[in-house]
Amino acid sequence: MPAPSAPRQYILLPVNPWFIAFTLVVALMLNLLPQPADSARAAWMLAVPDWVALTLVFWSIHQPRRVGLTIAWILGLVVDVNHASLLGEHALAYATLSYFAITLHRRVRWFGLSGQIAHVLPLMLAAQAVILGIRILAGGVFPGWMYFSSSVVSVALWPVVTAIFLAPQRRPAQKDENRPI
Repeated sequence: MPAPSAPRQYILLPVNPWFIAFTLVVALMLNLLPQPADSARAAWMLAVPDWVALTLVFWSIHQPRRVGLTIAWILGLVVDVNHASLLGEHALAYATLSYFAITLHRRVRWFGLSGQIAHVLPLMLAAQAVILGIRILAGGVFPGWMYFSSSVVSVALWPVVTAIFLAPQRRPAQKDENRPI
């Protein structure tokens, strides 16, 4: 019997593909919410996480065979069309984000939440850097270092997102005496 202070280890049920689709659609809807005018946009955008990127990272780490580069690319194109930005900038950033999340997925899942946050933060920053790099190459100006605060806010939500997305997969804590697991 484990010590009372040891965290409970759960065996997760298989994820329902409809739940993955639902979370991606909800994340897309949160990203598609209307944004305020340019005067208030700078202060408002600092506190808004990139919900699609956060959801893509989560599912690319936990279900790399179901959520991959194609889904990331398609969601990126939808975000590009909605934001009226250069077609493909979010698509390239999300595909890059998904690629590196899939590359690290076995390593990241071994860590606790703080270790996962340490791995997810560079991924989110890299995705924002790809978008910024494309904008600068297209003639834009560097918006300042506060531009990357959206990644910090997104990563701060990682424990909440993890708890919500894994909740349907957790088995009940009651042990069945007829089963050894």
